[in-house]
Amino acid sequence: MGADASELVARTLRGERRAVARAISLVEDGAPALREIMAGLAPRTGRAWIVGLTGSPGVGKSTSTNALVKALRARGESVGVLAVDPSSPFSGGALLGDRVRMQEHATDSGVFIRSMASRGHLGGLSWATPHALRVLDAAGFDVILVETVGVGQAEVDIAGHADTTVVLCAPGMGDSVQAAKAGVLEIADVFVVNKADREGAHATLRELRQMVSQVDRGPEEWKPPIVSTVAAKGEGAGELVERLDEHLAYLRGSGELDHRRHARAREEIEAIVLSALRERVGDVHGHAALDKLAGEVATGHGDPYSAADTLLAALER
Repeated sequence: MGADASELVARTLRGERRAVARAISLVEDGAPALREIMAGLAPRTGRAWIVGLTGSPGVGKSTSTNALVKALRARGESVGVLAVDPSSPFSGGALLGDRVRMQEHATDSGVFIRSMASRGHLGGLSWATPHALRVLDAAGFDVILVETVGVGQAEVDIAGHADTTVVLCAPGMGDSVQAAKAGVLEIADVFVVNKADREGAHATLRELRQMVSQVDRGPEEWKPPIVSTVAAKGEGAGELVERLDEHLAYLRGSGELDHRRHARAREEIEAIVLSALRERVGDVHGHAALDKLAGEVATGHGDPYSAADTLLAALER
């Protein structure tokens, strides 16, 4: 390991904020030193509890994350917050930037908050997020909260990176419940109806309860609880933490925690392999053979599978 990478690893393992921030920046940039850094951090990973929060825009994810940070800090746990945003089309940085609502924790040494852009990686969260989570895990945070903007596939992707997934809904936002019907229902470990002081909260709770009850689950399987909160006022945060604790206990007792982490490691390895393959394909993108194959497929003189086989054979040489 190079001297610079070795020093960064040592400082990250000590939980130095600048080092943690630098390591995550290297993750975003896909820096060459990333391989050495991940190898150095690996022995200290696998300890943090990763909680994902997702839901449609406007349901109050940042406010809810802020309330969770307060509740977790009140019982002495250190918290890392990773807010994953879509890439800015102009700067390539995190579109929303560091969450303004969470800035009250900026001077708390037990809290680290970072917004991170996906930078257009294939699979959205699947490439960069696991690396950033490993950095925060190795840095010694007890709990890592991963907040996504909840647009499209990101809502479902978050479940692949978290031990516990929280799906937030809000009254008057039928799209949140619609999203649950479209697939988020299956990945939620805990549902939160935020802004529960608004009109329509009871109707949203009723509809969610009905949908959850219709999912076929065995007697030993986890049934997602539904928690009402008013995150802006801190109401319901205590109950939410209790439900999260119950889910963690279930994960540990059932063996599901190990199963989820094993599956997560598989996906992370696959993502790295696919990324490497994409880079190799990019290296030959201007290759005459690829242009010739593309012309054959476009004119019907060849099929894409045979063309892909030919390209793969060229990559293996």
